[in-house]
Amino acid sequence: MAYTKIHAIKATVNKAIAYITNPDKTDEKMLVDSYACSPESADIEFDFALKKTISAGPNKAYHLIQSFMPGEVSYDEAHAIGKELAERLLKGQYSYILATHIDHEHIHNHIIFCAADNIHHRKYDDNKRSYHHIRHLSDKLCMEHNLSIISVGKKRGVKYNEWASDKESTSYKKRLTDDIDSIVSIASSYENFLELMKAKGYEIKGENLSVDSPKYISFRPMDSKNFIRGSAKSLGESYTKEKIKDRIDRNKSKEKIRKTPFPKRPQTSEEIKIKSMDDIIKRTPKDITKDPRQTLIDTFTDKMLSSPSLLRWANVSNLKAAAHAYASVNKIKDIEEAISEKRLLIKETKSSLVELEKKMKTASEILHYAEIYKDNLRYHNAMLRSKDPDRYYREHDTKLTLFYAAEHVLNDKFGIIPSKMNYHTMTDGYNLMEDKKVSLTSTWKQHEKDLKNLESALSTLNEYIGKGTAESMQSHIQEKAREDNKTQSKNDQSL
Repeated sequence: MAYTKIHAIKATVNKAIAYITNPDKTDEKMLVDSYACSPESADIEFDFALKKTISAGPNKAYHLIQSFMPGEVSYDEAHAIGKELAERLLKGQYSYILATHIDHEHIHNHIIFCAADNIHHRKYDDNKRSYHHIRHLSDKLCMEHNLSIISVGKKRGVKYNEWASDKESTSYKKRLTDDIDSIVSIASSYENFLELMKAKGYEIKGENLSVDSPKYISFRPMDSKNFIRGSAKSLGESYTKEKIKDRIDRNKSKEKIRKTPFPKRPQTSEEIKIKSMDDIIKRTPKDITKDPRQTLIDTFTDKMLSSPSLLRWANVSNLKAAAHAYASVNKIKDIEEAISEKRLLIKETKSSLVELEKKMKTASEILHYAEIYKDNLRYHNAMLRSKDPDRYYREHDTKLTLFYAAEHVLNDKFGIIPSKMNYHTMTDGYNLMEDKKVSLTSTWKQHEKDLKNLESALSTLNEYIGKGTAESMQSHIQEKAREDNKTQSKNDQSL
């Protein structure tokens, strides 16, 4: 299980990085990793990327925390999961520092990433949707590593110890809100609600609604030493004494509401004509080109077996579904072969996509350092021409530090001679990879959709054949023929 939270850093990025990379917390920095930046100069590199963006907002970086349940994961595995989370979330476009803290029972990852990406110079969009995406990625990684996950309930944002208590059904707050909800639904008045809560064993104070009474109502369960305040912050907006009374009053008013008939005015001949036309339109036959239902109707239920006409309709619908599935690929063997081909195509497309994403991640990091090198090259050249290089360095130490760091990474890590690289050609190459990724993703999704349709068709055929509905349908056809013969005989006799 991994609990995640994220917050923005608007100042002192260097202090936040110094905190997460503390040697005492990270096994002497053995559990510290970074991408497209160095822990020692990350704040400077973040500033460089931020100056490139035109997006507004004071956020300089984001601090993401991923915390694991005590004893569920090892140090190395937690760090590996954190790195996978950073890679899947940031997709090689944002610089980040990852540090795994092991100084507490619950191992947890800290990921600080720049608020601006290195490719398009756009700000990270921090909202509810992006946070839920983080939670989804974290849960998916936990499942891949055979770890437990937090199941999503109605209430969000609770503290960890309260969540753990909820899991064991021992949370006083959860029990209290459940009891309030159940009693509100049956209480005849606010006073009756108080009586029923006391009958359940709750001690209550501050329940009066007068002006001079306490602001909040409080409840104390039988097995608790403390009162729980009925406030919006503690239990929710629906559990203040005023809201509880309103809920009870609304429930009672709903019971008193009765629908009374209201006389209708007679319709004119013109309105009757329009209504008749509407009826004709509604009775227009279905489009015969529309595909029949994709799933089979269960013809072995009591309802079906007790009604020959309903069973006949269901069998006809099943025959249409089976015929449609059968006609789409002709043979079961053809469907199975098509499914095998689609699975192979999906596997190959996915493999190509993964390989392309790896190349894009490397290219993104190279582009990041190439841009730093290019933009700060003039400071290096100016220092070489300066009459007092030491003084010039002191005046422009930030720019020159970035330049030398970028030169070092490009040369030593990627084997690129910075003076000979073509930044615009590299950018064009990355854009081509982005276009190819969009195309591959679209192809992969289409293959997935086709596979789903083929598997549905095969399932329909196998299910239909297995149930022997064709024989059942044949018997009903024969029965219908016998009924028609009997009817015809009676008509002949009457004549």
